[in-house]
Amino acid sequence: MTVAAISRRRDALGGSRTGRARIWLGLLGLLGGLAIAIALSLTLGSNALPFGDVLDVLRGGGSPEARYVVEELRLPRTVTGLVVGAALGAAGALIQAFTRNPLADPGILGVNAGAALAVALGVAFLGMRDIAALVWLAFLGALVVTIAVYVVGSAGRGAADPIRLTLAGVALGAVCSGITTGLTLSDPEAFEHLRSWNAGSLLGRGFDVLLPVLPFVGIAVLGALLLAPGLNAVALGEDIARSQGANLAGIRIGVILAVTVLAGVATALAGPISFIGLMVPHVARWVFGVDQRRILPVSILLAPAIVLLSDVLGRLLIAPAEIPVGIVTAFVGAPVLIALARRAKASAPS
Repeated sequence: MTVAAISRRRDALGGSRTGRARIWLGLLGLLGGLAIAIALSLTLGSNALPFGDVLDVLRGGGSPEARYVVEELRLPRTVTGLVVGAALGAAGALIQAFTRNPLADPGILGVNAGAALAVALGVAFLGMRDIAALVWLAFLGALVVTIAVYVVGSAGRGAADPIRLTLAGVALGAVCSGITTGLTLSDPEAFEHLRSWNAGSLLGRGFDVLLPVLPFVGIAVLGALLLAPGLNAVALGEDIARSQGANLAGIRIGVILAVTVLAGVATALAGPISFIGLMVPHVARWVFGVDQRRILPVSILLAPAIVLLSDVLGRLLIAPAEIPVGIVTAFVGAPVLIALARRAKASAPS
C-alpha cells in the first residue's frame, strides 16, 4: 500500500464534521428501523394483533389469546431473530475484515457446515430430536471444525494466514456438507422434522433454547468490538500493522474464536441463513465508510432488522403457511448484493 493510499485511509477513519453528522443520522435511522422491525415482528402474522394489544401484554395485561400469541410465540421468535441477526452481522464483518475479502461470509471457515454435520450425526446415530439438545451439538460441531480448519491452515511452513485458512475452510466445509447430505438421504424420515432448520427458520425457538447461549453471544460480540481497532491496522497490510504494534497472532485467534461462536450459535439456533453475513457489511461500508469501529456496530444493528423483516415477510406471503426466513433472505439478499457489488466503494473491505 502506497503512502498516499495510507493517508487517504487515515483521513477516512478520522472523518470530517459533515461525515460525523452523516454517521449519527445513519445510526439514528438504524435504531429507528430496528424498532420498527421489532414492532412488526410482534404484531404481524397469520393472527395479526393491534400494536396496542401487544403493549398491553408487555405491560402485564391483555387478553389470554393475546398473551399466548405474544409471550409464547412472537416474543421468543423476535428475540431469537435479534440474537441470530446480530451474531451473523458481527461474524460477517469480522471475517471480511480479517481475510480482506469482500466476498467472505461466516461459512467460509466451515462453521455452518460443521454445525450442520454435528446435527446430522446426532439425529442419525443418537436419535436426537430435541432442538434444545441439538443447539449444543451444533455449537460443538462448529467449534471442532473451526479448530480443524486452523490446524490444517497452520500445517507446513509459516503461520496460518487468511488465504490458507480460507482454503482450508472451503475444503473442510465441502467435506462436511457432503457427509451431511449423504446422512440426510440415507434416512429421510429421521430428518423430516429438521427440514425447517435446514432452510433457516426462527419458528419454535423458545427462551429455553435461547437463554443458555446468550452469554456466549454477548462475550463474542464484545470481543468483536474490541478487535475493531486491530482490524483497521491489519487492513493496511501485515508489515504496516506490525510496525504500528498490532498483535497479529492475537487478532487472528480472536477473530477465529469470535466468528466460531457467533456463526456457530446463529446456525445452531436458526439453521443456515444465507446472505446476511455477506450483505450487511457491504451496506455498512457503503454508508459509513471503512472504519471497522463503525462497521461492526452498524452490522450488529442492521443485520437483526433485516432478519426480522425477512421473517415477517415470510409469514405474510403465503399466510397462514410460512416461508422460512433463510429462503426469504436469499431472495432479498441476492439482488441487493449484486447492486452493491457493482459499486466500487462497496466492493472493497479496506
